[in-house]
Amino acid sequence: MEFLMNGDAPSRPTILLAHGAGAAMDTPWMTSVAQRLADRGCRVARFEFSYMAARRAGGSRRPPGKAETYIPEYLAAIDALACDGPLIIGGKSMGGRVASLIAQDLHDSGRIQGLLCLGFPFHAPGKPEKTRGAHLSSITCPTLICQGARDPFVTRQEVESYLLSPSVALHWLEDGDHDLKPRKRLTGSGLEDHLESASKFVADWAATIF
Repeated sequence: MEFLMNGDAPSRPTILLAHGAGAAMDTPWMTSVAQRLADRGCRVARFEFSYMAARRAGGSRRPPGKAETYIPEYLAAIDALACDGPLIIGGKSMGGRVASLIAQDLHDSGRIQGLLCLGFPFHAPGKPEKTRGAHLSSITCPTLICQGARDPFVTRQEVESYLLSPSVALHWLEDGDHDLKPRKRLTGSGLEDHLESASKFVADWAATIF
């Protein structure tokens, strides 16, 4: 398994990130987040699920399967990374969702210290009745979700109605979409501003659980 590394230095706490459903691990978005976290003292590793790696080799561009399909691949990435120090797992959108499905068991066994979700897809756009975050009501693994307030995968009002565990912290990005990008003409902020804000919040949160 191949990893992209940022801030790969001894003794640094590690954050392992998986990509979203439709974009690879080396997109400008993922690269920007990884570098910003590295600049704040974290060692960041990125990896790809098999369907995305196959696309690079000219394979099918069919949509990914259900999130549960990729649980073994995420576990394999953790094993391949062989991290000796503190570890947080997570990812963007689907990558974070897959990580969330294994986080509790890994935390209970002492293998990880936290879960980071960058734009959690609580439901498909326009289908709020089919929620995907029921397991977050009982999770005790320290969890941080960075979410755009304009994300079509969930509204802030919907999240406030969910029974989320006290272990789940939320960092809202004003007017952010699923990529956390705000409309600059309305907010005066751009994507880089929000990624900087999110990265600072992540690094500060991580420092409290390591």
